[in-house]
Amino acid sequence: MTMVRAGVVPGRRTALYSLTAVVTIALICGATVALYGFGRLFTGLVVGALLAVWLLVLLFRRDGVELTDTAIVRRTPWHTDTIPWNRVVAGRFTLDEKSRWSLALDLNGGEEPHGELVLLSIPPVLRPVANAYDMRKREQVNEIRTMLRQQRIPITVLPEIAAALSEHWKLAPPTANS
Repeated sequence: MTMVRAGVVPGRRTALYSLTAVVTIALICGATVALYGFGRLFTGLVVGALLAVWLLVLLFRRDGVELTDTAIVRRTPWHTDTIPWNRVVAGRFTLDEKSRWSLALDLNGGEEPHGELVLLSIPPVLRPVANAYDMRKREQVNEIRTMLRQQRIPITVLPEIAAALSEHWKLAPPTANS
């Protein structure tokens, strides 16, 4: 079974996760100082920071979208939602409100009559792959393109996005026909 991880964590949930990490550091540090005295402040900060990082990793790993052969699974730390492929009308690779490139699926039916599921949001590609982040995003675009092609989902791609992906990342435009 093929599975592709995607998804964008919205800003509000990112802020909530960050606040959870800060509160974790404060609670652990405060408890350590209360139990062992002010001399253990650094210990409390280190232990709190380690637990906060662990908590952030758990929250962000749980939050995302998985594209499988049978359905799309949308997860948050508190809820899992399965979307059948027959609800996907089309996909689009366009600019979002922050001038980032956004690969989203248009959905019909279900709880929301007409919804959108953002799979990927990346800064515009202006040069060849230069680092691990670029390489991972290139791989994600390619994996998502392959999955959508297998599911026969049509995709609209802005011409400048298609040209940049082809020129800099050597990827054919992520369309249903590629």
